Amino acid sequence: MKELADFFRANAQRTGVSYADIRITGLARESLTVKNGRVDNISKSAEAGFGVRVLHRGCWGFAASNHVNRAEIERITMLAMEIAMASSTAKREDVRLDDTPAAQGTYVTPHTKDPFAWSTEEKLALLFDWNKKMKSVKGLTNATSSMDFFREEQYFASTEGALIEQTILESGAGIEAVAIQNGEMQRRCYPNSFRGQFHTGGWELLEPYDIGGNAERIAEEAVMLLSAPELPHMRTTLIIEGAQLGLQVHESIGHPIELDRVLGMEAAYAGMSFVTLDKRGNLKYGSDIMHVTADATLPGGLGTFGWDDDGVPAQRVDIIKDGVFLNYLTNRETAGIVGQRSNGTNRADGFNRAPIIRMTNINLEPGTWELDALIADTEDGIWMETNKSWSIDDRRVNFQFGCELAREIKGGKLGKVYKNPNYTGITTEFWGSMDAVCNKNHWKIWGTPNCGKGQPSQTAHVAHGTAPARFRNVEVGVRG
Repeated sequence: MKELADFFRANAQRTGVSYADIRITGLARESLTVKNGRVDNISKSAEAGFGVRVLHRGCWGFAASNHVNRAEIERITMLAMEIAMASSTAKREDVRLDDTPAAQGTYVTPHTKDPFAWSTEEKLALLFDWNKKMKSVKGLTNATSSMDFFREEQYFASTEGALIEQTILESGAGIEAVAIQNGEMQRRCYPNSFRGQFHTGGWELLEPYDIGGNAERIAEEAVMLLSAPELPHMRTTLIIEGAQLGLQVHESIGHPIELDRVLGMEAAYAGMSFVTLDKRGNLKYGSDIMHVTADATLPGGLGTFGWDDDGVPAQRVDIIKDGVFLNYLTNRETAGIVGQRSNGTNRADGFNRAPIIRMTNINLEPGTWELDALIADTEDGIWMETNKSWSIDDRRVNFQFGCELAREIKGGKLGKVYKNPNYTGITTEFWGSMDAVCNKNHWKIWGTPNCGKGQPSQTAHVAHGTAPARFRNVEVGVRG
């Protein structure tokens, strides 16, 4: 690969472009699903190719190919240059990159149990076991167990001298129990909804969730929800468990702080943001106990890597401190607009997509409460867990989330179960009502492997570290 990188740089420099980089990528995917005691899906795929970006006449040009050889690199570089020249006829202002130094190095996701080294039979044995335990529960209609694995090998080089080699390994697994009766369906998932929990790392990071040990409980809860009452409409105190709170962070903090959205670069598809440039350092985003970071160095997060696709090193940045908004997610193109160097968030979904600003690991930092103490301190309220649906406006101001299960809190104790719970709010009012966050003993990093953005559409793998937290005066049980 180094020989191809050297050829690319020499060739690009001869064309006279201001800047150029190449990402040579190989991606392997494996996905397995067992449903109701039968194999529903086994898929294994691999793809390889390269993408070239050039900065010429003040504009970007991007082109890609799945034929990795010298002649194709030369052709694609010229194509990217022609695209940049065409774009320059309609430019408003020149693209200017920040002065991040060119990096050289290697990064491999730490892991001890590589899932790609397992046989398909070993994986299926686990999936069948989880399925069997769920189906042992009377009244359960569908039992689904799944595993997903990704490995991306990437070689990045630029005309500035960057030379980076990375291997990112991801592992995910989960179960879903569905109960149907009299035209009504209830669902429970574990450890998280939408095919479970995901980490960068090997199988060793999924073992602590003991998916098999929780299979019967999850199936029993799905059946129980069929006869549970619906959560009534009211304003109350709400405690949100970690996985659901991770999606809340994703939608109402992670997306609004992407600087390309703020600047209108994503307005046509993903929408914009209420966190306009005048808000930096001035917006009271939440209560005084709210501390949010973007941390691409966090072990196990889907937003963890060595360098982003600009060649900027992974880093930890304060986004919100003491409730005050401090920093956007930036890349080398946008960072200068807010007077900074890039904080390393430019990533692409594969070799044939140009990188755009994506979340890394956006985390609500842990607080001081033990979970039992937090519930005991809540006289009257509701507990909600596991996402079922979400809706949020294109500037991320108003939101509504549906969850799989809620429990009443009375006199500091968990009680009655409710089905079809949801809650709604306005972003800054909601985060301003947060008066307690559980401590690091209850803090986990939750993987989100399906974050959509961009035109053409790209799917990013990101994560959110959270612990259960309490919010006051929240509207729940919204109907109609």
